[in-house]
Amino acid sequence: MSQQEDDLRALAKIMDFLRAVSIILVVMNVYWFCYEAISLWGLDIGVVDKILMNFNRTAGLFQSVLYTKLFALLLLALSCMGTKGVKGEKITWQKIWAVLAAGFVLFFLNWWILALPLPVEAVAALYIFTIGTGYVCLMMGGLWMSRLLKHNLMDDVFNNENESFMQETRLIESEYSVNLPTRFYYRKRWNNGWINVVNPFRASIVLGTPGSGKSYAVVNNFIKQQIEKGFSMYVYDFKFSDLSTIAYNHLLNHPEGYKVKPKFYVINFDDPRRSHRCNPIHPDFMEDITDAYESAYTIMLNLNKSWVQKQGDFFVESPIILFASIIWYLRIYQNGKYCTFPHAIELLNKRYEDVFTILTSYPELENYLSPFIDAWKGGASEQLMGQIASAKIPLSRLISPQLYWVMSGSDFTLDINNPKEPKVLCVGNNPDRISIYGAALGLYNSRIVKLINKKKQLKSCVIIDELPTIFFKGLDNLIATARSNKVAVVLGFQDFSQLKRDYGDKEAAVIMSTVGNVFSGQVVGETAKTLSERFGKILQKRESVSINRSDTSTSISTQLDSLIPASKISTLSQGMFVGAVTDNFGETIDQKIFHAQIVVDNDAVQKETAAYQPIPEISSFLDENGNDTMEQQIQVNYRQIKQDIVELVENELIRIENDPELKHLLGNNDS
Repeated sequence: MSQQEDDLRALAKIMDFLRAVSIILVVMNVYWFCYEAISLWGLDIGVVDKILMNFNRTAGLFQSVLYTKLFALLLLALSCMGTKGVKGEKITWQKIWAVLAAGFVLFFLNWWILALPLPVEAVAALYIFTIGTGYVCLMMGGLWMSRLLKHNLMDDVFNNENESFMQETRLIESEYSVNLPTRFYYRKRWNNGWINVVNPFRASIVLGTPGSGKSYAVVNNFIKQQIEKGFSMYVYDFKFSDLSTIAYNHLLNHPEGYKVKPKFYVINFDDPRRSHRCNPIHPDFMEDITDAYESAYTIMLNLNKSWVQKQGDFFVESPIILFASIIWYLRIYQNGKYCTFPHAIELLNKRYEDVFTILTSYPELENYLSPFIDAWKGGASEQLMGQIASAKIPLSRLISPQLYWVMSGSDFTLDINNPKEPKVLCVGNNPDRISIYGAALGLYNSRIVKLINKKKQLKSCVIIDELPTIFFKGLDNLIATARSNKVAVVLGFQDFSQLKRDYGDKEAAVIMSTVGNVFSGQVVGETAKTLSERFGKILQKRESVSINRSDTSTSISTQLDSLIPASKISTLSQGMFVGAVTDNFGETIDQKIFHAQIVVDNDAVQKETAAYQPIPEISSFLDENGNDTMEQQIQVNYRQIKQDIVELVENELIRIENDPELKHLLGNNDS
């Protein structure tokens, strides 16, 4: 410590010496150029005269009035650079520049005073006053500047410089990549960069509170770029028809990416005119009873979100198994003639005595129905009615002529990545009817996930905006296995807590930990903390200054701190995103983490949007006379489904009655 103090004292002495020499030069300037007045005042010194004459003769020091001033200013600047002192809180750059400007004018631009037609003493006095005042101003400005430059702790109160970092500036394109242009802050300026999602098959999540720009900046770009690169696509459009319109028009304008041009399909329960018909439990794609179980599971958990946290409970599994048995029964009955979701609902709502009699006549269903059969045969009618009601009551909310119409037809199949028949499918929900539509659409989701996650299919993309509004089984498995089957998954939701609430802690944790690409707009709370931990830490410089009456001490240290703190994530502006991407062999990305504004050409988007065509009418429902028969056709279909089940039950009971080996089942029915 004593050695350091000695060094500081030596430095201070050197600075004082330089400043003294600077002052001497100023005095020499006054002595030379005001010599006549100096002589009159009797202040001239013979020895000094000789010295100055020698200086001028050998070095030309006084050839110009500026030479001594320039040397004096140089020495003054050097002395100020090494000066330590107390930073005044009132010192500002405006004050410094004002003082320096005044000093420069008075110190350098006073040469004309020497030529004024005034008495010699007056000229000398005025010259001395201006040069002295100017020198003092320059010295004050220099000292203030030195102190302000050394102690700039308040210049970066939000620690932006420490928390900014270099990001990817290369555009890395491939046949699968999604590339988003960005602007990011680094080293006190904004730079242009790129977010390169070179491996979309490792799944992507897009987080952000409403209005953060996750759909506008990220999801829309995924739809557009992947259509351009020939992906078959499934889009869950929560706010129909926002995403569907983009997908439809971009497919119209960019079909060149496909070897076989895909067909566009849309499911829309609100407007049957603009909806195709599709049977999500089509018999051709129901390979065994596990498919029926998954379909029933998805439906029931969408209708009863509280069951997600109670998976495995008896009163949760019982209605699922019952409905799965009904679905599989319709699959095996007459080669799946009535294997549709509306037919399954109608059959469930028939007399349970008839339903159980029919189902138990099929040996492959006996094991699944054993809890119900035991209650039925044992006379536990209250338990049995409770089990059946757990299935009937939620499913009764789905009894709708329009929903029956859409889900009973077969305009297309759900194998969207079939190389022979690629498809772009959009299913639309309605925020006002989430509880009804969400369950039905969840069934489409689960069936699509099952069908597309296979080998030797086209590259495809599953985009699900507002994920927590629907539940479907197998999402975690899709994310884990989709990479090898060229299925890109994009999940949009608001935050992790929302996902945990609707999918349960375990499944939510699996989804969050297996996703490779993360985009996050403004999020708060635990989600922001989790993301901050995921992005890791960076070495940051810390500077502390201790100021006392006579001196200032500065301490500089480094420490690892959050690269992107949770507080930064919780206050992101609209369009600003943080996140991380994955890379591939041969497509290495050194800096995978980003904190940037995703650049969207608003003018181009508005121009493009203005040219969009609405999704056309698919079914006109006009008869030969031009009359609209939509309501009549939908009602006819609705009544036909009910009649189909009535006839099925009658025919099955007759079959059982006429079969000696099954006739005994009717005894339970009669009881």
